[in-house]
Amino acid sequence: MKLLQQKLAKYDAPQKAKALGVYPYFRAIESDQDTEVIINGKKVLMFGSNSYLGLTNHPKIKEAAIEATKKYGTGCAGSRFLNGTLDIHTRLEQRLAEFVGKEEAIIYSTGFQVNLGVVSCLTGRADYIIWDELDHASIIEGRRLSFSTQLKYKHNDMDSLEKVLKSLPEDKVKLIVTDGVFSMEGDVANLPEIVRLAEKYNAATYVDEAHGIGVFGRNGRGTCDHFGVTKDVDLIMGTFSKSFASLGGFIATDAVTANYLRHNSRSYIFSASITPASTAAANAALDIMLSEPERIENLWTITNYALDGFRNMGCEIGNTSTPIIPLYIRDNNKTFMITRELFEEGLFVNPVVSPAVPSQDTLIRFSLMATHTKEQLDYAFDKIEKVFKKYEVIK
Repeated sequence: MKLLQQKLAKYDAPQKAKALGVYPYFRAIESDQDTEVIINGKKVLMFGSNSYLGLTNHPKIKEAAIEATKKYGTGCAGSRFLNGTLDIHTRLEQRLAEFVGKEEAIIYSTGFQVNLGVVSCLTGRADYIIWDELDHASIIEGRRLSFSTQLKYKHNDMDSLEKVLKSLPEDKVKLIVTDGVFSMEGDVANLPEIVRLAEKYNAATYVDEAHGIGVFGRNGRGTCDHFGVTKDVDLIMGTFSKSFASLGGFIATDAVTANYLRHNSRSYIFSASITPASTAAANAALDIMLSEPERIENLWTITNYALDGFRNMGCEIGNTSTPIIPLYIRDNNKTFMITRELFEEGLFVNPVVSPAVPSQDTLIRFSLMATHTKEQLDYAFDKIEKVFKKYEVIK
């Protein structure tokens, strides 16, 4: 065995979890991504999906993807920069820019590549990136690639953010990067105060709306729209893999910034463009967001029902106010065991353990779709209460 493999062989956490029968990852789903899925021939309720509007099996979206494949083929065989731009790409970009209230939008192949390629190239050596300590991994990877000085502030702590901003030169470029909705904790960024501080200290703002679009704002326009700060936020990022029921991502901003990104963002220039099917699916999902506002209303009805149910059960759910509900376990091994037992009881949930979070902050991520029913939630409450009491998570 070569030295590289000798080093990598020391990583054996997955093997240990498999030996104990509690390995919870890569569970193959044999059906569509709905509120109920089939795994190993068994029906389980899905509470681990990011399809907040429940659109992944919508007939209009599936038909749009099929028709685009018939017309354009299965892929573009090149980057947007060269041969990979289709007319449906540019039309969707125009619609997205209008939807989130910006001059222009640029579509990337994934949401991860948006943050990777935009955060890494916007600022230079003499500039500053200021980021929330719980920002998504894609933001972290993007800022790691930047040559700028990078400064962290405590999660959603505006005093901490102001302390950082106050310490920096007024005449230097400063970019504040934050999630709109934090993907594990489910809480919402204090965007009004972030925007106020950005104006006070001459900083620009970047908001990742991956988990906000389709959930907050008018027809799901996101947290920036919800707080009325769209004009004040410089860059708005979105992804197609959640409420848009597809794959890809976008950045929306002013024309000057968009022009720079199109010619400097490496994950955009050097990646094959988003497929025709994914583009058409996202476009159809946008149609549905605009024409079926009742889906978002249903999502919030079921979300509030779930939040009340977990609080009444005595679960620790932190500061969430969204369809992302963290059920804190605060023990790695317990989190794995509980995930396995809940699956045996017919519930698919996602464990979040170290190193993704500190070991004392481990949790089960319980997420909702607009198509979930109160009856399904009542079943979940019953099973979760039973298992949580067994492991003394609740009394």
